[in-house]
Amino acid sequence: MNENDLIELQTQTQNITQIFTKNGPILKDGTFDSQKVKDTILEMAAALLPKEKTDCLTEWMEKHEFFTSPASAKYHANVAGGLAAHSLTVIYQSLVFAPMIFSNFIQTKRAESYDFSAADIFIAALSHDFCKAGFYSVEHKKTKNYQGNWVYEPYFKVKSENRNLGHGNESALMLLECLPEYIHKRPVLEAISRHMGFSDLSPNESFNYSNFLQNPLVILLQLADQTAAQWWDC
Repeated sequence: MNENDLIELQTQTQNITQIFTKNGPILKDGTFDSQKVKDTILEMAAALLPKEKTDCLTEWMEKHEFFTSPASAKYHANVAGGLAAHSLTVIYQSLVFAPMIFSNFIQTKRAESYDFSAADIFIAALSHDFCKAGFYSVEHKKTKNYQGNWVYEPYFKVKSENRNLGHGNESALMLLECLPEYIHKRPVLEAISRHMGFSDLSPNESFNYSNFLQNPLVILLQLADQTAAQWWDC
């Protein structure tokens, strides 16, 4: 990555973040319009990717309930459609932070080892939580409402039949289901796999974790994920 790459990246990220601003899918309090969220993600994808890649992503997301799943069972965006809203917020945060982080990174000796486009950033952010698509079922519990009457209240619960190879790793594998060519973009897969930091690592994976922090996209995605949840409440 060099100065020219950075200038091109700045232009790309500015153009894509304008789509978010124009559509206004997510408000400051973390509430969102599910249809606007979906439309914004697909508009961004169409602006960054060839049609065949956008079609593959869209087909995968529809099939796996990406646009209707929650982002968690009881934490951030724990409502229907929350996964897509959280993912879009991470996309936005990633694109906003990218010029600043990469302008600093290109001053280091590792700059020549990495080269990213806005499309790579978009893909990493969009797919970082693919493992949560269709991951939850809707259950009901008996509880008292504010009037003291017993009612059955819906809540999300992890499906007992799920098989998961790890939060980040599972998401990376799911990206490869729809865009297998990303097997050749290891830095993108590293960012997806390590976006949770130390909290999602086995002892063996922790052994060389610091090496992954040499990849600026790992740092970018971790920052975007945390700020989406803690600043935007989404």
